[in-house]
Amino acid sequence: MKNSSSSVGFLPTTFILVGIPGLETEHIWISIPFCLMYIIIFLGNGTILHVIRTEASLHQPMYLFLAILALAEVGVSASTLPTVLGLFLFDTTEITFEACLLQMFFIHSFSIMESAVLLAMSVDRFVAIYSPLRYTAILTLPRIFRTGAIIGLKSVILMAPLPVLLRRLPFCGHNALSHSYCLHPNLIHLPCGDISINNIYGLFVVTSTFGIDSLLIVVSYGLILHTVLGITTGDGRKKALNTCGSHICAVLAYYVPMIGLSMVHRFAHHVSPLLQTMMANAYLFFPPVINPIVYSIKTKEIRRVIIRMLSEKKFRV
Repeated sequence: MKNSSSSVGFLPTTFILVGIPGLETEHIWISIPFCLMYIIIFLGNGTILHVIRTEASLHQPMYLFLAILALAEVGVSASTLPTVLGLFLFDTTEITFEACLLQMFFIHSFSIMESAVLLAMSVDRFVAIYSPLRYTAILTLPRIFRTGAIIGLKSVILMAPLPVLLRRLPFCGHNALSHSYCLHPNLIHLPCGDISINNIYGLFVVTSTFGIDSLLIVVSYGLILHTVLGITTGDGRKKALNTCGSHICAVLAYYVPMIGLSMVHRFAHHVSPLLQTMMANAYLFFPPVINPIVYSIKTKEIRRVIIRMLSEKKFRV
């Protein structure tokens, strides 16, 4: 162990990862659904990215934002993959202190990106419904790429201080995590020093990203609903709302597990560790699994291109 300046603490060289509490002897069987989820995530989001990249008709704001969302979801999943599969397939229960902080940084950075992209997509839907004739003039390609770059840069800048703040804290023998990956709400409970600065900054990050994003998404949909109610024909209203269906599913798939996990970490200190683990897994794995499926089924333009590509491949074979 590496001694710190504190007489009562140290910086741990490793953290101990935990899989599914109470099912430690069933890791091989548990690895099967996780492997299937990773296959669906990388294949599904990879297909979405390939379709949008190769199909010129999909080079529109809505689909370009979807591509950024798919990249963020692949990033989150790739960040968890080494420790999750290492634990369940090879029983690798340790992760170094530095690697844990790095994994935490990437998981939360990509997660912040997801939230910001969902907000950008809600604005995209509002502009498309409120001013369809000026849609492409307002959301030009340079603006979309700048938005994506700003979202990525913002995520990195906001997350950068958290590993530094954790490194300055003394640990007092507790280095067992509650999950098979490193999350800040879990790590922050392990030090024995004063964590008030960490808590304040963590709250600032959550409020300035997820809090503001979710509020603005609600405002966007309030404006969308107001605009839709102003459409005179029933068919027009239905068509306008149908364009939001996939995005609403993506928002719910992301925010419902995230809010549930936040409540468990902050308020339900005596709940079952199994519940905490399941909520964390739902938060990280449910959105990237479900979103490519929803968009492939509900978005006819993407569905049409996928079917065409599969038909062409079958014909060549």
